[in-house]
Amino acid sequence: MENTYAGIPEELAKLEQAKIVLIPVPYDGTSTWQKGADKGPKAFLDASENMELYDIETGTEVYKQGVFLADAVTEDASPEAMVEAVHQATKKYIKKNKFVTIFGGEHSISIGTIRAFNEMYPSLTVLHIDAHADLRKEYDGSTCNHACAVYEASQNTNLIQVGIRSMDIIEKTVMDEEKTYFAHDMAIDDTWMDSAIDQMTENVFITFDLDAFDPSILPSTGTPEPGGLLWYETLEFLKQVFEEKNVVGFDIVELCPNKKEKSSDFLAAKLYYKMLSYKFVNDDAEAEYDNNYENPKQKTNTLKFTDDDNY
Repeated sequence: MENTYAGIPEELAKLEQAKIVLIPVPYDGTSTWQKGADKGPKAFLDASENMELYDIETGTEVYKQGVFLADAVTEDASPEAMVEAVHQATKKYIKKNKFVTIFGGEHSISIGTIRAFNEMYPSLTVLHIDAHADLRKEYDGSTCNHACAVYEASQNTNLIQVGIRSMDIIEKTVMDEEKTYFAHDMAIDDTWMDSAIDQMTENVFITFDLDAFDPSILPSTGTPEPGGLLWYETLEFLKQVFEEKNVVGFDIVELCPNKKEKSSDFLAAKLYYKMLSYKFVNDDAEAEYDNNYENPKQKTNTLKFTDDDNY
């Protein structure tokens, strides 16, 4: 991996000073169609190095908040071992009071990231932006398959699903359709953004599968599906989530790079930077960061989210 994220100066990339941690997870152990998501983190980092770091929309240079590029999680003995390694790495940096972000790899990595955030933050909402429901309890003999990416979240967190346009009928037995925003409905009803945000608790973790985007703007993903999100509607939604909720972290997965098509890598790099820009738009680079987890000794979130919580 590169020495620093986006080629930023070394003094902004040191763990002690950085408010943001980026954990690459180059894993592609369970994908079932096109392989190559393990190359996603490197392609993303290469594209980031060629990106201009002033964000016009927010008028900020978010890299000045400091971004520490952590060692990649390379455990691949089994899907279960990888998930546990991601879980531990994510939790370690949350405990260091950092804004923790993860770039995959395929979507099975998110089982570990969500598990860590759910243990550290009470009444967690998982905002799952994806073409696929990913709600199978197990697939190909493992509960840690990419097709199971948010099954655990559906049982233990307040799961909101956005952009869904492909699923197996068995997933209907698990899915909460009141909290699922299907692409065909989103295309004709522009109230979906407010509706989704209204159903979120205060603490939100975002898991963003790049195949949520329409393949016309992001073809380089393992399982492209027609009828996806476009760039500006996605940014409008994300900006609103960051403004109205406490986004505690996020992951981005399923970049499957193609040597002949670099725009997807660049879109992934820009999306990551945009999400950071929205998170830190009002933060002075010199100010202390507090990631608001209150948990020195024990889990804060042992109970399943219930609908009578205030949100």
